[in-house]
Amino acid sequence: MRQLGWSGPIVIAWAASLLLLPLDGASLPPAWLVVAMLTRAFLQTGLFIVAHDAMHGTLLPGSPRWNDRLGAMALACYACLPWEDCRRNHHLHHRAPTSALDPDFHADGERGAVAWYLRFMAHYLTPVTLARLLGCWLVAGLLLGRITPHPLANLLLFWSLPLLLSSLQLFVVGTYLPHRGGSAAGADGHHALSLSLPPWLSFLACYHFGDHWHHHDAPQRPWYRLPAARGHPIGS
Repeated sequence: MRQLGWSGPIVIAWAASLLLLPLDGASLPPAWLVVAMLTRAFLQTGLFIVAHDAMHGTLLPGSPRWNDRLGAMALACYACLPWEDCRRNHHLHHRAPTSALDPDFHADGERGAVAWYLRFMAHYLTPVTLARLLGCWLVAGLLLGRITPHPLANLLLFWSLPLLLSSLQLFVVGTYLPHRGGSAAGADGHHALSLSLPPWLSFLACYHFGDHWHHHDAPQRPWYRLPAARGHPIGS
């Protein structure tokens, strides 16, 4: 239940951030718009981190069925992502990191980070998933059209762009930087590096997901315990 004590506030904050959608964004100062958009992006990333811990069975370790259900709900809310496919891809990544079997890896020298990001996204944002996501946006746009004068702008600012930024955050901090050295990165067969960031910046960067060698070394370790593995305790 302790894990839910850390993950619950993320989910609640994400749900509360949905209240931004019906606001009249045009009436807000530009600085507030940027803060709101970045906050939504950060909470979107948190939603994926919750699902990620569920993929490793650590969200509710005493109840595998509810662990999977909550993980599936988090992925659905994140971007209509299918639970079984994402979990299978993620476990492939852990079993053979930076190999040809790793769905999250793009070999160095093959057109760089942009091509790697596009391949990374293609494994998760399939045509079916994209159709579901567009369907959600359509329904949300129709509903918002009844209560706000700028429904499309609000969807773009408070949903679409935050989701894009979240995907970039997860890719850059959680995949590209830790694994860009390929088989030469890291040690002990993990082929991953941990980023040298202070705990507060590590949290803001991607919920400590930059401590990637430590994650691969003990995948069952929840996200909030990763700094402690590097000697920066934030809780037991």
